[in-house]
Amino acid sequence: MAFQIHDSVVRGEIDNRIKGIVRGKIWVEGRGEPVMLDLKGNAWPDLAGCLLTFTNPLKRIPHQHLDSLHPVQHGTIGDLTASRKVRVFDVPMPEAYLMCKRGEKPPEHMANCLYLEWFSEANGRVVIESVDYELSISAPEWRMTPEENEQRARAAAAGMDDFMRKLTEAVEAQQRGQKDPEAEWDEHDYERLMKESDARTDKYMELLDKYGNSDEAEEKIAKEMGWLRELTEEEAEAERERIEEMNRACEEALNEPPPEPEPHRKGIDWIRTADGDIRHPLQHRCFESAMKFWHQVDELGLEKLEDKYLGQFIFEFQTTGAKLAGALNGIAQDRGMADPAFTVACLKRALDHLHKAQAGLEAVVPKKLLPEKMTTEARKELLEIREGILRLMDKFRGRE
Repeated sequence: MAFQIHDSVVRGEIDNRIKGIVRGKIWVEGRGEPVMLDLKGNAWPDLAGCLLTFTNPLKRIPHQHLDSLHPVQHGTIGDLTASRKVRVFDVPMPEAYLMCKRGEKPPEHMANCLYLEWFSEANGRVVIESVDYELSISAPEWRMTPEENEQRARAAAAGMDDFMRKLTEAVEAQQRGQKDPEAEWDEHDYERLMKESDARTDKYMELLDKYGNSDEAEEKIAKEMGWLRELTEEEAEAERERIEEMNRACEEALNEPPPEPEPHRKGIDWIRTADGDIRHPLQHRCFESAMKFWHQVDELGLEKLEDKYLGQFIFEFQTTGAKLAGALNGIAQDRGMADPAFTVACLKRALDHLHKAQAGLEAVVPKKLLPEKMTTEARKELLEIREGILRLMDKFRGRE
């Protein structure tokens, strides 16, 4: 994914007064020295030939992976402009989210956005994007001709194409060596399939971040993802029939009451929550524990994003619960037993996130941000959930 650092930026300066070169300094939260830019290329016509300085007036949030941002950024400029048009909500984001959830349209307006993108030799695609920065732009020392602007656009597109090529290669690398779908798969085969899915998702999210979700963008994204292909008349008819069959199956599933789980498996494969939902006991425990510690951190007045390890502990604990839901809730709701090897592969993913939560917690302990009683309880809870995951993995591997 793109290295997006706009929330961490304190201030910066971008200098394109020498044609074909973009130099700059970016001061980010948590680092004493600025990140230096030494890039080839030019800004859009609104910033070409200018010195841009900017300040972030909002509260800064240290980037979780800031340590990996190279102090000197060599590479090529992508798109650099202070006049990119974006939609901005007129109400706070939480309120806008609730309105969207209710099917309402939040009030919004179009605004100019600072968009700074470059392709770094060390960090790949890096993006700074904000409508909130305070900007100062000098008079241009040179002006871009229409021909130069066309060349600039081609160079920026070439940088994005090269970046996408690397993501495509990552997808293809995961495809190699995969088994025939009709063959018998083990957990390692499913892990390879999941890694391919991750690579595809990374590629799609990069395209969505770059181009947005307009009709024109959808076509561009579909082409890059390889979804656009001329179908024969027979293929088109088969696709229509497949979609109609899927729609019928979905309607039937919505109209049918969910199956009642086996009563004798209560407490083993399923429990009923206070809201009446069916959940797997281990997944429910993990979810409830993660939420409890999240609320406790808030009650202590700690900002999770201000300490990356505290944020890692909470985020990875919550993610573990989400991964366990994907692995186990089908079993809890009696939707039919998945391939045991697939379930083991999903559990291994949950375990990886739990290990990251444990690492985050252990990094927080020496800082004494959390009460000792809380860290002891959290450590015990993470260990017991880990043991539960390992027992389930053994069960689905047939070792019990």
